[in-house]
Amino acid sequence: MTRSVHLVGSVPLADTETVLRTAARILGERITRMPDGETGARGDWVQWLAHLVRDNPQFELPGGSIDYSANRASRAYYHVRPGIDPAHVAFPPLGYAEYARSSYAIFARLKAEGVISPGTRFLVAMPTPLAFLQVLIAPEQRAALEPAYWQRALQEIAAIATAVPASELAIQFDTVFELLILEGVRKSGIDDTRAGLIDRLRRLGDAVPAGVELGYHFCYGDMNHKHSLEPRDMGLMVGVANALAASLSRPLNFVHMPVPRNRSDADYFAPLAQLNLAPATELFLGLVHMTDGIDGSLNRMASAQRYREAFGIATECGFGRRSPETIEHLLELHAALSRAA
Repeated sequence: MTRSVHLVGSVPLADTETVLRTAARILGERITRMPDGETGARGDWVQWLAHLVRDNPQFELPGGSIDYSANRASRAYYHVRPGIDPAHVAFPPLGYAEYARSSYAIFARLKAEGVISPGTRFLVAMPTPLAFLQVLIAPEQRAALEPAYWQRALQEIAAIATAVPASELAIQFDTVFELLILEGVRKSGIDDTRAGLIDRLRRLGDAVPAGVELGYHFCYGDMNHKHSLEPRDMGLMVGVANALAASLSRPLNFVHMPVPRNRSDADYFAPLAQLNLAPATELFLGLVHMTDGIDGSLNRMASAQRYREAFGIATECGFGRRSPETIEHLLELHAALSRAA
């Protein structure tokens, strides 16, 4: 038995072609959805979207810069300039579709050359609109600006699906603040009810065109390789996944859930017994940790297997904050664990 491998998104190598060639060489047919690595400006996840407001004359940033490590209550956020009605604000294209267009051309060429396995799709990962609003926009203006950003996000999804053939494309929504709000450690100032948060995730999924694969990456944050909150167990993630599977009007193709390094205990994985996904929906567990290697990852895999036999493997989050020199070793660890299963 081998387990499939999922790369969450960012891979900090030199460029897209290097990422694709390296992943294909080490993982081969074990990976069926391949990201372009989010190289260059996109390496800072949602922070790179600051260009939407930094270069937008409708916005200003008190103090001139953001210290993302500072206390949330006191750090700077972008504001709509005085005299401008937030209802009239418009956001430019996000940039994901343009990157997808250029990266897919490389992906398609490598696939035609036989470098990338024939059944592999091109993966585009996007933060949910809530992530942009939560990280970059002043709390008191988030609700007013949410409709404008949503309009642009939906347009971006459609543009991505135009840039890449549906049969070749998978879209993943990076879901962080929805979980943190449900855990009670964040507030958005919009609609923080469970029903409201899940419905917005459903709306995103239902906006993905037919034929394109859809997935969600659940995350508890990865700043300095630390979670914003250590999950008690997988219960909340299982509940959200079940709610999405039941409410989406289109197939849910994959879900990714993180596993902290120090959790190989049964209590953490036990909620997986309640996971109610369609047989065709893949589950990926982010239980691969380079710091304890094969042995630690195998322990976590063994515990998970008590409650869910079928799952693929991944890290908890993207590789973007790692040193490029470690990436090949980390991919080789995935390959070894896939074989060890």
